[in-house]
Amino acid sequence: MKKLRIGLAQILVEGGEPARNLGRALEAIIDSKEKSCDLVVLPETLDLGWTHPSAQNEAEVIPGPRSNFLCEAARAHNIWVCAGLTELKDNKVYNTAVLINKAGTIVLQYRKINILEVALDYYETGNSLSTVDTELGTIGLNICSDNYPDSLHLSHSLSRMGAQLILSPSSWTVDYSISENDDPYEEKWIKPYKLISSLYENAIVGVTSVGYIVGGPYEGKKSVGCSLVAQGGQLVGEARFNEFCGEVNAVDLSLPTQKYKGTQFGKMLKSKNYKFDGLDYLVK
Repeated sequence: MKKLRIGLAQILVEGGEPARNLGRALEAIIDSKEKSCDLVVLPETLDLGWTHPSAQNEAEVIPGPRSNFLCEAARAHNIWVCAGLTELKDNKVYNTAVLINKAGTIVLQYRKINILEVALDYYETGNSLSTVDTELGTIGLNICSDNYPDSLHLSHSLSRMGAQLILSPSSWTVDYSISENDDPYEEKWIKPYKLISSLYENAIVGVTSVGYIVGGPYEGKKSVGCSLVAQGGQLVGEARFNEFCGEVNAVDLSLPTQKYKGTQFGKMLKSKNYKFDGLDYLVK
């Protein structure tokens, strides 16, 4: 068993305000360390905000000033950091997640694949998945809508690559009229998280931002938090649901060693009565 404590850094992300956003990220990193966390997970595109128009002309290379800022924070506070950034690469912009070790080195980088249609004018599509073996366990990265039910094969793939832990910086948004009395996340996020963690006996962590969205196609909508951790088919960690509740919550996990490899996964899934409906989907 790999035992670790994760900080869910559910912070306010303001569109087009990288300095202020990085300042809050630093505060969350420090808060997570004070809570004895081994790893802190921050939201998607925390620098410029998801689909903010500034992505088209203010994205930065990785490594670059913003990623270097997070690397230095990880090194200074002796904590692993996972964060979402807006990346410029070969004159293209990507929605990217990075995993930074305690020494301040980026050990894993991932570019989002399942880009929402409304975001296609802002971000290019990533083209690779990978995991990394660390002192915390084998970790894989994806981002937000990569875990939609119709793209959940991405988390299946990371799990088959041996991921004991999947980290997913996110920006979950809802209409301005949605309140804590509503439950928009059960079908969209909770069920997919529970399914993956149940099938593969691993853990998946989704951390989102809070605040109202300004600029871009989702202007006027809001991010309401409700960051999640699922393990073994159960929710084992959850942050508050409210557009104003920026906070850090610490969650303790014990990650079992992955027991299967290769075609053993297929046999395991069949034993759990998991239905392989991919061919039916193609026929329809």
